[in-house]
Amino acid sequence: MPRFLLFLLLPLLLSGAPAWSQTAPLNATLDGYEYPFAVKILPLKIEGQALRMAYMDVPATARANGRTVVLLHGKNFFGAYWRETIRTLAAAGFRVVVPDQIGFGKSDKADIHYSFHQLARNTKHLLDTLGVKKAIVVGHSMGGMLATRFALLYPEATEKLVLENPIGLEDYRVGVPFQTVDQAEATERKSTEASIRKYHATYYPNGYPAAHDQWLLPLAAQTTSPDFPKVARANGLTFEMIYQQPVSYEFNRIAVPTLLIIGQADRTVVGKGLIKDPKTLAQMGQYPNLGRRTAAQIKGAKLVELPNVGHIPHLEVSAQFHKALLTFLQ
Repeated sequence: MPRFLLFLLLPLLLSGAPAWSQTAPLNATLDGYEYPFAVKILPLKIEGQALRMAYMDVPATARANGRTVVLLHGKNFFGAYWRETIRTLAAAGFRVVVPDQIGFGKSDKADIHYSFHQLARNTKHLLDTLGVKKAIVVGHSMGGMLATRFALLYPEATEKLVLENPIGLEDYRVGVPFQTVDQAEATERKSTEASIRKYHATYYPNGYPAAHDQWLLPLAAQTTSPDFPKVARANGLTFEMIYQQPVSYEFNRIAVPTLLIIGQADRTVVGKGLIKDPKTLAQMGQYPNLGRRTAAQIKGAKLVELPNVGHIPHLEVSAQFHKALLTFLQ
């Protein structure tokens, strides 16, 4: 991207200013878009492909307590949206590791078979490479499904588990009609800033905040890049991963201390637009019930319910989210 366009784009992205109709394109790995902390690269080899996994590794800014927190992003996001959570944790003495999973953010958009097992393995390899033997694993949205899989695969490496409005608390295959990867990819290829904005607005029951544009506009900028077909393909493949690989039947197997932070006004359902039956639609995405049911399935789990809060508590009500998180980590 030309340097002068980058100069114009970044202040608006970082300030949370309202969107404009034209954005400078960003490629598949968001080159030119600056994250809040230094980005490093972990080389991986998956299905014969040499891939690059981006991550931030932020040291404690107060007296270090020797503990590490891993923050796992959602499907329609990337690691940078954890910015204030990173700062809060680092100020409390934690080292904070924030990967962009393969297929997201600044990591490669690979055409591979995506699985939560593979993403968990990549995350474990990252921690091993960094010399982290045990970590607190925090997952939001899709990151909650991944965090659950990580805790099931690597309980010895999971100090505590935190699930923030995770998707996958129910089996979407029960109510959401099946679509092929090609169909999902075709839908993704039609994405525009307007369609992305319409979907992200559903995350905020009290009105879309202008500050969220800083996390939406980079995604919108990718839709006008020659790289976008690659991004759309990865989006279709990861939709299939979520749909085909539920974790909702395994919560009773979790053996680590667990906290669920659930915004009570969230009604997220992956593939919601595919549901035609009004009765089915009304029954799914009921986070108050899903949160309580899941907490009851996990031995000793703690549940923090946030009234009138939507899908992204760490952005919508940062102070409440961080208070609940730090209390649990004491």
